[in-house]
Amino acid sequence: MTARLSTCKEALDESLSDESKPWTPLLSYLEEKTGVKRFYLFMAIVILTGIYLVIGYAAQLLCNIIGFLYPAYASMKALETRETGDDTKWLTYWTVFALFSIIEYPSDLLLYWFPFYWLLKCIFMVWLFLPLDFNGSIFLYNNIIRPKFLKHRSDVDRIFTKVADTG
Repeated sequence: MTARLSTCKEALDESLSDESKPWTPLLSYLEEKTGVKRFYLFMAIVILTGIYLVIGYAAQLLCNIIGFLYPAYASMKALETRETGDDTKWLTYWTVFALFSIIEYPSDLLLYWFPFYWLLKCIFMVWLFLPLDFNGSIFLYNNIIRPKFLKHRSDVDRIFTKVADTG
C-alpha cells in the first residue's frame, strides 16, 4: 500500500512539474513566492476546493467550471494538432459529459439538497477527464454507452433518415 501511494505521489509530482501542462506556471509562481513545494500547494487547493464544494456559496458553479475548464482547454489544444487520438479522447469526454448532464437535469432538484452532491459530482467530473489513457469517460463510454449505441444505431439511423426525408 505504501509503495502504491509513493508511486501515485511521484506520478502527481511529475505531472505538476510537466512544462506542457497549463497549471505548471501558476504552481511554479506560487512555489517560488511561498517556498512551499507544489505538491503541498496542490493538495491544499484540492482540500480547500473540497470543503468549499460542501459548504460554499455557488458550489454548483465551481463544480461546473472544474468540469468544463480543463477539458475545454485540452479539447482546443487537441483540435490544433494533427493527431486524432487526442481528438477521440476529448470527443469521448464530451459525449459522456453531455449524457451525464441530461441524466442529471431531472434529478437535480432532489440531489441539490444532498450535502455532498457537488463534491461527489466534482470528483466524478475529474475522474472523467483525468489525463490517463483509460480515464472515467473512456471507461464509461466503452462499457455502457458504446454497447447501447451499437445495439440501437440502425434504429436511430432509420429514424433520422425518415425525419430528413419528410423535411
